[in-house]
Amino acid sequence: MAIILNLETATTNCSVSISKDDKVVVLKENNAANYSHSEQLHVFIKEALEEASLLFSDLDAIAISKGPGSYTGLRIGVSAAKGLCFSLDLPLISIPTLQSMAHQVQLEPGEMVIPVLDARRMEVYACVYNNDYQEIRETRAEVINEASFADYVSGHKVYVAGSGAEKCRGVLQHPNFVFNDSVVPSAKQMAPIAFQKFKSNQFEDVAYFEPYYLKDFVLQQKKKKN
Repeated sequence: MAIILNLETATTNCSVSISKDDKVVVLKENNAANYSHSEQLHVFIKEALEEASLLFSDLDAIAISKGPGSYTGLRIGVSAAKGLCFSLDLPLISIPTLQSMAHQVQLEPGEMVIPVLDARRMEVYACVYNNDYQEIRETRAEVINEASFADYVSGHKVYVAGSGAEKCRGVLQHPNFVFNDSVVPSAKQMAPIAFQKFKSNQFEDVAYFEPYYLKDFVLQQKKKKN
């Protein structure tokens, strides 16, 4: 049995789960309006282990949501995951944030899901998955317009899910688009993906692993008052 600690910090949802094989046994999360990962992440890890009656020494791997997402949130999560891997001599598993989001949508044959995270202005981070949750278009940062995702709309529903869904709703007009802005990255959906990677030894190099920011971090400076 593989016991995996899953950490999700790519958005405002600070989320921690412990899974045994592909099943979640404990989930601790808080999707606050503001980022609270620096205060809550290690508390949630400690509480999750206690609730599962486990010790750090019982863990077999650490899984981290690698992005895209918030620069600060990703840094906090990845730093925590790497610290645990180094100190406990555990393998590190990385999971694309949009991939775990896609698994929150139940799909029928022929349907697709486009997980979208809100970025600046009319921009989103997006990827496209088929009904087997296989990636059929890579993750991109893109500005939404009337032609966005037109290649993936046919006779089946295409779910646009995540924090970027609302801005897409006002632009994408095809009737087969279904919008769901309630999908939030969570450590719950990381569990089955992490287990499959664990079984196939798909581990990261802990020393060199970095989050997938997709875009360079831009520091917003306050405007000077006249």
